[in-house]
Amino acid sequence: MKEYHKSIIPHIESLYESFTPSEKNIADFFIHNTQEVDISSKNIASKLFVSEASISRFAKKCGFDGYREFVFVYKQSFEKSTPNITTSYTKQVLNTYEELLNKTYTLIDENQMKRVVDIISKKKRVYIYGRGSSGLVAQEMKLRLMRLGVNVEAISDSHIMKMNSVLMDNECVVIGISVSGNTKEVINSLKESSSRGASVILITSRKDDEMKTYCDETVFIAIKEHLENGKAISPQFPVLVILDIFYAHFLQSDRLRKEELHNNTINALYNK
Repeated sequence: MKEYHKSIIPHIESLYESFTPSEKNIADFFIHNTQEVDISSKNIASKLFVSEASISRFAKKCGFDGYREFVFVYKQSFEKSTPNITTSYTKQVLNTYEELLNKTYTLIDENQMKRVVDIISKKKRVYIYGRGSSGLVAQEMKLRLMRLGVNVEAISDSHIMKMNSVLMDNECVVIGISVSGNTKEVINSLKESSSRGASVILITSRKDDEMKTYCDETVFIAIKEHLENGKAISPQFPVLVILDIFYAHFLQSDRLRKEELHNNTINALYNK
């Protein structure tokens, strides 16, 4: 079994849209670099035609005290990474899955999973919003939770999403799925739900400070270049991975009762 390791790259990718053009230039270098080079601030500034001050601001925006601390963590990630270069399309796809699984391991917050389980367990009604392929994941999540006795509904129609959000209250929790974090129908419906007292959970790849104003929890998923448009693999793969991790946590909470409910729903499907 592959041993997963923590990497700084997923954090850079999740912050990418919040960077200035200069910072995006710096981020692109660290995301795509596969060779051991001199990464002193002076050399990187010269190589990328940016100022050393821009590099320092970039490191701080990534959550570090300064560039020296950023470099220390980056070098650790780089030493553990062994890029696979192959002409086999099958291996390229499998390598992409492997990369995303490792990035998921980096981003996953076990304590957050417990908090999400606690939120859902305490609410009477659960609604899952998602458009397009995210709507399909919402349906899958609905089926999984129904088998454990959760009163849950999945909504992918934008008009129903808007109307439903107006009916939210403090007995509800709304889970929004938006890989890009820019799906207007989902984001606006989450904001409306939050304003009416519902708990809000967003599953996304994008970090944005504004999300803190209307989300109780923001669960970050791994991304890869062109993932959103499905150029490499299904953009919903990282979401499904998060769903499985959450489901494992949820099942462990009051396990005996939930296993009984799960068996009862399966028996009902087959008229046993």
